Amino acid sequence: MTGTIRSALVVCTRRIGDVLLATPVVRSLKSAYPDAAVDMLVFEGTQDAVAANPDVHRIWTIAERPEMGPHLALLRSLWRRYDLALSVLAGDRPTVHAWAAGRYRVGTLLADGKSWWKRRLLHEWIPFDNLQTHTVAMNLRLLAPLGIKPWGTPVVSWTHEDAQSARRLFPQRHRSRPYAVLHVSPKFAYKTWTVDGWVALARWLMARGLNVLVTGVESAEQPYCQHIVQELPDAVNLVNQLTLPVLACLLNDAALYVGTDTAVSHMAGAVGVPSVVLFGPSNPVKWGPWPKDFPPTGNSPWSKKGSQRQGNVFLLQGEGDCVPCLAEGCEHHIKSLSECLQKLTVDRVVGAAETMLTCQTTGCAVR
Repeated sequence: MTGTIRSALVVCTRRIGDVLLATPVVRSLKSAYPDAAVDMLVFEGTQDAVAANPDVHRIWTIAERPEMGPHLALLRSLWRRYDLALSVLAGDRPTVHAWAAGRYRVGTLLADGKSWWKRRLLHEWIPFDNLQTHTVAMNLRLLAPLGIKPWGTPVVSWTHEDAQSARRLFPQRHRSRPYAVLHVSPKFAYKTWTVDGWVALARWLMARGLNVLVTGVESAEQPYCQHIVQELPDAVNLVNQLTLPVLACLLNDAALYVGTDTAVSHMAGAVGVPSVVLFGPSNPVKWGPWPKDFPPTGNSPWSKKGSQRQGNVFLLQGEGDCVPCLAEGCEHHIKSLSECLQKLTVDRVVGAAETMLTCQTTGCAVR
């Protein structure tokens, strides 16, 4: 591609965490071309991840399984609208969206025979690696053919209104007593820790003099969070009360964050809060939270096996020869539990939390 980029579209039609991990691409484009209008195309329901992002000019949304009419209308609206379109996903529809939108197109693709037709839709393509390369690093490889310097840390943002909402929900935020955020409910059951574990951890933190904020999202049919907060009358219950930007604002001033493999853990890593992230069957190489200011070089901040720390993130992995199995729970579906997380002891989590609380005084710089 030659010439100045005046407009660009980044296509990331997947989950909230994927959208967040695509923001370094947007920041890199804005850093290289400050006057360019950089838009994103995401699934409906994931736009909160970039709603307050100052680098994003416009957010296009599409249903996860759109009907033909709205899908065609979107393609017509996008048709050759942008100087550049980037697809961070190797799927059929993201590639077609990039092809429709960009006068110049770059995307990630599987290096297999079935992807031949997608390669013909793109000017440049990068082989997609789903095992040995972190999602942030994989996304940033799209910039190499364009000669754009990569920016590594995901961008987490909030507005003044979001900060006011955080103040209303937690008025003690700026007082002298520190607080910890426990995000107890990932989207899928196979990533959950135990109710007893969260309760014991929260009580240990409160005994150390910290306020404890319990966050998460749940339905009335699955009252997982409720089982936790009813055992913690002195905790601040913010379950189902926060947008992602408001939660980001609260994370920014926290003394500690503890969560599982979820988009919120990526947010915590990005804002720099000392974080303990519980990993079971998921691959840390690809999905471990990217620590704040970790350099965008190499394949990943994380190894596949073992508990480890990088900068402000302590990745605590469950034990077992099968870990990480890369499966969706021990019964291989998203509603099943993962034994490696169910057997993760409170003592191990408390030990990691104690290590990261020390970061408040000694610093959590990238090592």
